[in-house]
Amino acid sequence: MDTNRRNWLKQTGFALAGLTLLSDSLYASPGHDFKRIPAGGPIRLSSNENPYGPSPMACKAMAAAIAGSNRYPWANTNLLLDKIAAPYGLKNENVLLGAGSSEILGLVAQYASLQKGNAVSADPTFRSWWNAAEKCGLDIIKVPLTADKKHDLPAMLSSINAQTRLIYVCNPNNPTGTILPATELKSFITEASKKALVMLDEAYIEFCEEPSMAALVATNKNLVVVKTFSKIYGLAGARIGYVLGHADTIDQLASLQPWANAGVSAVSLAAASASLDDKDFISDTNIKNAAAKAHTCRVFKELNIPFIPSHTNFIYYSSQGFTGDINAELKKNNIEGTRIIEEAGRWTRITVGTMDEMKKFTEVLKQIWK
Repeated sequence: MDTNRRNWLKQTGFALAGLTLLSDSLYASPGHDFKRIPAGGPIRLSSNENPYGPSPMACKAMAAAIAGSNRYPWANTNLLLDKIAAPYGLKNENVLLGAGSSEILGLVAQYASLQKGNAVSADPTFRSWWNAAEKCGLDIIKVPLTADKKHDLPAMLSSINAQTRLIYVCNPNNPTGTILPATELKSFITEASKKALVMLDEAYIEFCEEPSMAALVATNKNLVVVKTFSKIYGLAGARIGYVLGHADTIDQLASLQPWANAGVSAVSLAAASASLDDKDFISDTNIKNAAAKAHTCRVFKELNIPFIPSHTNFIYYSSQGFTGDINAELKKNNIEGTRIIEEAGRWTRITVGTMDEMKKFTEVLKQIWK
């Protein structure tokens, strides 16, 4: 055996051993309590990621999918489309995949802007799609939230005009964590979709008990429901999301993708499919999230910090009672918060991490809050 081949085999052996150790560490622990950031790294409470994910089943599926990544994953794509559609009584023709829901939101905005006009959106809300919409020719009509930080549905309906091409609702809403009751939301969709395309963003719906509106797309061509694997499923880095819509609407959206459903890797497909099967992980995440959120809210109350009751894995709170820059102070203590979202009231958002992370966050609050 020549020296080059011997060295190659030696290096390959080391690599495989490392991969085995890595994959074992990823999914051997049912509690999934291992550290996901380097020792001394920041506590990331800024992007609403799941601190417990990916699930053990997803990690195992990802590791297994690596070896087949030299082939296009068409069969697994179709299997995932079927698995996504089934709970809502839909078919795979009602689903379109993308590299995270952010890509899908932009795609829908692009589709709506094929006729120039405007888009109606609550404010504040998730707005990563705003820039794409404006670049494509849609003006954003921003409708303020109610005093208790909820969508003002009557005001949104009143803002729709003959030039409206898109109406966006994030439910539960990011960054406020508020929820629209199903009956109110369904009534709004019925009326709004008579006038323009309604884009319902359900990125956080799995954290609450309100039902998805996805089944409505079977008979409503002017409704699309955007969902993601980035949040409760813990696959933010895997980049996979999707939109549910009437078959005709999905065809139109797919025509704007260079290659329909081809933007998701074989590894991400495997992770998403396994995540849908790992019911225990989802239940465990919800239980832990609720406990850590309740702890944080108790401390907010102790410190008289105004906050909005949340139906998600983050909390919207007012830092107006703090004399300095709250997020700068958190950063000094190795905690990543986010920006001030509303200047009036100095409202900001904190992601709910693990219980240990939230105890650290609340300890810092107690030390710096004056």
